[in-house]
Amino acid sequence: MSLDFEKIFEGAIPEGKEPKKLLRQALNGAIIALSYAEILLNKAIRIYGEDKEVKYPDTAYFLPVIRCLSGEEVTKLGDLPPILNRMRANFKPHELTFENARLAGESTLYAAEIIEALRYVRGEVETVEPWTNFIGDPVVRKYGIKMVDWTIPGEAVILGRAKDSKKLAKLVGNLMGKGFMLFLSDEVIEQLLEENMKLGVDYIAFPVGNFTQVVHAANYALRAGMMFGGIAPGLREAHRDYQRRRIRAFILHLGERDEVKTAAEFGCIFVGFPVFTDQELAEDEQIPDWYMSVTDYDKIVQIAMEVRGIKLAKMEIDLPINFGPAFEGETIRKGDMYVEMGGSRTTAFELVRSVGESEITDGKIEVIGPDLNDIEEGSKLPIGIMVDIYGRKMQEDFEGVLERRIHDFLNYGEGLWHTGQRSINWLRVSKDAVAKGFRFKHYGDLLIAKMKEEFPAIVDRVQVTIYTDAAQVEEKIAIAREKYKARDDRMRGLTDDKVDTFYSCILCQSFAPNHVCIVTPERVGLCGAVSWLDAKASYEINSAGPNQPIVKGEALDDVKGMWKSVNDYLYTSSNRNLEYVNLYTLMENPMTSCGCFEAIMAIVPEVNGIMITTREHGGMTPAGMTFSTLAGMVGGGTQTPGFMGIGRTYIVSRKFITADGGMARITWMPKQLKEFLREDFVARSIEEGLGEDFIDKVADETVGTTAEEILPYLEEKGHPALTMDPLM
Repeated sequence: MSLDFEKIFEGAIPEGKEPKKLLRQALNGAIIALSYAEILLNKAIRIYGEDKEVKYPDTAYFLPVIRCLSGEEVTKLGDLPPILNRMRANFKPHELTFENARLAGESTLYAAEIIEALRYVRGEVETVEPWTNFIGDPVVRKYGIKMVDWTIPGEAVILGRAKDSKKLAKLVGNLMGKGFMLFLSDEVIEQLLEENMKLGVDYIAFPVGNFTQVVHAANYALRAGMMFGGIAPGLREAHRDYQRRRIRAFILHLGERDEVKTAAEFGCIFVGFPVFTDQELAEDEQIPDWYMSVTDYDKIVQIAMEVRGIKLAKMEIDLPINFGPAFEGETIRKGDMYVEMGGSRTTAFELVRSVGESEITDGKIEVIGPDLNDIEEGSKLPIGIMVDIYGRKMQEDFEGVLERRIHDFLNYGEGLWHTGQRSINWLRVSKDAVAKGFRFKHYGDLLIAKMKEEFPAIVDRVQVTIYTDAAQVEEKIAIAREKYKARDDRMRGLTDDKVDTFYSCILCQSFAPNHVCIVTPERVGLCGAVSWLDAKASYEINSAGPNQPIVKGEALDDVKGMWKSVNDYLYTSSNRNLEYVNLYTLMENPMTSCGCFEAIMAIVPEVNGIMITTREHGGMTPAGMTFSTLAGMVGGGTQTPGFMGIGRTYIVSRKFITADGGMARITWMPKQLKEFLREDFVARSIEEGLGEDFIDKVADETVGTTAEEILPYLEEKGHPALTMDPLM
């Protein structure tokens, strides 16, 4: 064992004060779990044979608990007996020490993973919303950035049955309001549904199921170290250390305790996660800071956060609805909608303006036009959201950065839904939110509080005006469009050749320690959220932040896009793991990827071109891999020639893999991505001399998902990649 990691447990139990009853429960529970796994495994081998495939859906990490901690790639039933036997010998059944109980906990995690994998072998898993069962890689990656920057401050695993459903709902609402990711197991799920709590992937509140299905919380967390931490499978102590430092999780065990659950909880302690129970335990049945009794539901979350070291620097906002990142994925369907605005249904816009000191009254919120209590359910309204900001360090270049955060901030409200930006925004408010008292004024409360909280260095005063009067919206949208045009003209005038500075982005290094994004005017960050102007503004807002300037200086290769200064920065910032990067080619020293990319491109040698897929497309691709499999291969900060994570708008950049032939190399994209990019894609195709119809020469999943299936289509359409110089 790593002595460094084990130091976190030193002194937890004074000598001679071991909680023998608790430790005995953990050991007995591990024996029960391992025996149950052995019975089920032997039965499965008798029925299906040792060569029967074993796998979870939508993951490149085999059985993730085993893959992470031991490095083993379990692919068939025959791989499991020796692993199970090793876990039986992992601890001593009668040694009542804290260390031995933790090892028993590790064995219990293995046993639970095997038990759950066998359910998939038997075909017994039927996912019905909101139950999730195993949570696939696309979901883990979806929340990558928010886990990196601790927008999601931690993970709470809640299992068992609460004493009181209403108190449970209040506890969970408190956690959601604080932005926690939740994993739910056993009767607490039904209790919360009875209280009409919103659960599921959209709310980052995952009801994984019952009994050993709680292991899906562990295999979710353990994938983070492999996906984003750059830690190789099997580096057991490095993964334990990563979990303790980066995945700020704790366990709330409500209601009756049993030996198997106790053993599983010692597995959580093994990777650094403390456990809290609402059951009354004597002092000699507890382990301070690791296994504690907190009977008061109003105190248990606060104590868990204090023990786990989670501190929230969050402004209190007086709202009639709950608020936090947990609600960001909430979808408001038509039947649940009270009012709808924009989205081509009505005129709508949103605008952030930098104004002078005399033009603003701090905290002022004005609603011009009908409010929610003035209209009928099901109405459609025009809307304009004008956010005026004054700050001594505020600049016009920062306006777009702050404006894009309107999307995040409004979506944090329970019952609020927002998509799009500028004058193509689309908003809905739910019936439930209106019934609780939500009014348009509260949009202003949200935006004022969050702008000041997120941007204290540049925002001194904020004023918000909400327009719902049709004539006023039409008048003000003209002002907004003039502002949008001025910004776009400025960005269009910026090219890689015309600036003397690029910017880094190392926001994701907490999860991918060797990854470095290089953001240029013509290459957006691979998450799609950081443009060159954004990075420049971010640096000016916080000079010690994740975006640092890199003065271009001497070019070593203009065609491939290599600069000495960029290489020097890369070498230092990748922890001396990477020496070279080319910005304009996929084939030689390409930029690294973390795990938060919007899309992945990969070579398809059979058609002399490349394909691009997105996380929204879960199906197979002509590269012979799904998005999640590709992501597992290119993520984590590695350079993988021929494969690269990118932001979607990079596809229509003038600098898109120019050294490899540019967009003429694109032979396949999902239909949804083609539609998303269509207007800009066609414009760029014409610029490149590829013609207005080039987009129709690019195959999609309706044509085929293998190189063999799309080749005849490309030949029929006369795709230029087929006659270009060999890519390899």
